[in-house]
Amino acid sequence: MQSTAALLGYGRSDDVRGESLAVHPLTFVRQSRGWGKAEFARLMQARGKLLGIPLATNRTTVWKWEQEPDADAQRVLSDLLSVPYEQARAEGWPRWLPVWEVTGLTAPWTEAGTVEALADLVGSGRLDRRGFLTITGATLTGLAASWVEAPSAFASAINGDRVTDVMVSTIEQRVSTLRTLDDQLGGARLLEQARGDLSLVTGLLSGGRYTEDIRVRLYALAARTSHLTSWMAYDAGLRSAGQRYYVGALRSARTGGDDAFGAFILAEMGVHVSEAGRTAERVDLISTGIDNAPRTLSPSAQCFLYLHKAEALSRDGDHQRAGTALNRAAALWERQTVGDAPDWLDWFGEAQVKSTEGKVLLRAGQVERATRSLETSVERAAPRDKAVRSSRLAEARLAGGDLEGALDAANYGAALLEDKVSSVRALDRLKEFSAQLEPHRAVPTVREFRERLQAVPAAA
Repeated sequence: MQSTAALLGYGRSDDVRGESLAVHPLTFVRQSRGWGKAEFARLMQARGKLLGIPLATNRTTVWKWEQEPDADAQRVLSDLLSVPYEQARAEGWPRWLPVWEVTGLTAPWTEAGTVEALADLVGSGRLDRRGFLTITGATLTGLAASWVEAPSAFASAINGDRVTDVMVSTIEQRVSTLRTLDDQLGGARLLEQARGDLSLVTGLLSGGRYTEDIRVRLYALAARTSHLTSWMAYDAGLRSAGQRYYVGALRSARTGGDDAFGAFILAEMGVHVSEAGRTAERVDLISTGIDNAPRTLSPSAQCFLYLHKAEALSRDGDHQRAGTALNRAAALWERQTVGDAPDWLDWFGEAQVKSTEGKVLLRAGQVERATRSLETSVERAAPRDKAVRSSRLAEARLAGGDLEGALDAANYGAALLEDKVSSVRALDRLKEFSAQLEPHRAVPTVREFRERLQAVPAAA
């Protein structure tokens, strides 16, 4: 399997926003080992001496290495990092750098492997670099395939305190409350609470003593909490950490025998993959989820999956198949009844259906229909989603020639970020819309909106 460093895609414009990566992979490797620039240069010089490769170092050397070190420096660095030089040469700079190993990708798909992955996640999940994905390509599709093939796990006795029904119920209520608060406030403000709950559940799994019923509920909790943490991480702009939590959620759902939730997680993972420009990989993920989801899924849950398929195909440019999937989702939505959704989908409603419908229609050039759908979506959404979706509504109105209406929608989103909601994702999308206003930059109301957006805190 490729190392995660080989999957970074550093230096490519994979992100749809075309943003540059905030930190070079070498900087991340250095910082994760606690090496300052001076110490790193000293270690490189000393290792080079052992190998008979003299390296000159000065205050700009490390910066030059981050651009592209020469063959001698790469040979020394690969030896320092215990990476075979042949591998480094084959993969190329900087893809061979061992940014980190994700235990969730390498641990066996057993109960012990899932607990190991969760424990590693709790210990290292705070590591992140904004702006890039670490799990892509063959590793990502391999993860989906492993989920399909993994055997169901059964509990074994673990020495420790007994985990009671009351304890589990209390944590279930905590996580449910946290999810409700996330809809209102956004993930950035609540991420640490979610991490704490995941740590608590992981501790119970690894050290507690429990019945089979409690075991199933604990893994369901681990899956729900890890998923919620991943969602909050993405909302806060922490893509790499978000992916790691998604892997933890997928493994926990499989260990607990909840393949319906596993299909849901694959669908959500695809959202963030496609936002980084990897649209074909999203199509693969959602297709795997649909093909292997339980046949007993409720109409609302099936609708959710087919909406994701429509969105994935739309982003990948296949508007005809996207329309077919969208029609399938609409038919399923007509069949849903109150209370048929599983607990992990109780937030899903018409606002989400109209949001995806609007995005798919907008990409297909059906601006008027898209605008109506997006207006309904924003109107009926929770505050954080209103902030996120306002930019898409603004984009649709602008495409229809309604500059004033577009600015109304964008200013509505900005007001939410100023007063109520914390969401890096919403702010980033408003910035993308602001760039589309460049042809209208001389219009006073456009200048006012852009100035207002610049004043919104970066950690919104």
